[in-house]
Amino acid sequence: MAGEWIKFEANTPEKQEVFTITVAMGWDDPDLTVGKLLKVWRWFDQQTVNGNAPRVTAALMDRIIGVTGFAQAMCDVGWLIADEHGISLPNFERHNGQTAKNRALTAKRVAKHKGNAKDNDEGNADSVTAALPKEEKRREQKKEPRSKAKPAPAAPTFDPGAELASLAVSPQIATDWLALRKTKRAAVTPTALKNIIAEAGKAGLSLEAALSLCCTRGWAGFEAEWVLKDQRAGPAPAYQTSNDKAKAWADSLTGKNRSHEPDNRIIDLNDAPARKLG
Repeated sequence: MAGEWIKFEANTPEKQEVFTITVAMGWDDPDLTVGKLLKVWRWFDQQTVNGNAPRVTAALMDRIIGVTGFAQAMCDVGWLIADEHGISLPNFERHNGQTAKNRALTAKRVAKHKGNAKDNDEGNADSVTAALPKEEKRREQKKEPRSKAKPAPAAPTFDPGAELASLAVSPQIATDWLALRKTKRAAVTPTALKNIIAEAGKAGLSLEAALSLCCTRGWAGFEAEWVLKDQRAGPAPAYQTSNDKAKAWADSLTGKNRSHEPDNRIIDLNDAPARKLG
């Protein structure tokens, strides 16, 4: 096939997700929704390798397709993921990218060949497409030795709950934070967790303290600057570290935090009026 193209399922316009997005946008024509979806999928196919677009926000995607709120509507039906790191398409490799296109083309060639073979069995003249089975047979012969090779071990799955437990995060805080991320449709990936650990260290907080603060303030992610900004703006917050508390306590005992105003209870004898003797 000439030119750039993307895979599109024939039954997409009748899918429930398309109707849900159409209603959410206040439209009465699903074809309008399909057109915007094609624009989104084309952008991901041309501008990303694996369906991940770091630092691209849902608002920016709305600007690209020309409709406010469309990206969020896609998130609501599970066709788009948006978090503080960017946006991504679930199951990108299944429908987009060169691999998916090759699979679609191969399936179409095989279907065409089977149709031609059936016509030949019924007495039709020989077709030039008869060369196709030989090509497919050679491909199958080349693939046979590979099937005997030892399969590669499956990649280990990432368990956020187990990882948080290994990092000494209490079960309750871990459960609350994972529920918060799920509510905000923010997947917990090794990269995201590693970034939060680094930011917590910059703020002088343990990972558990940082996640507890996230649960309190409704943050899906965490940045040290959010905490440091509060510290610069006013008194020490409730999440003050134990070292800071100890220092503040020591300062109060040594009088470092007292004002230097004179104490009126101290009497200077030099200023007292002289008493006449005799």
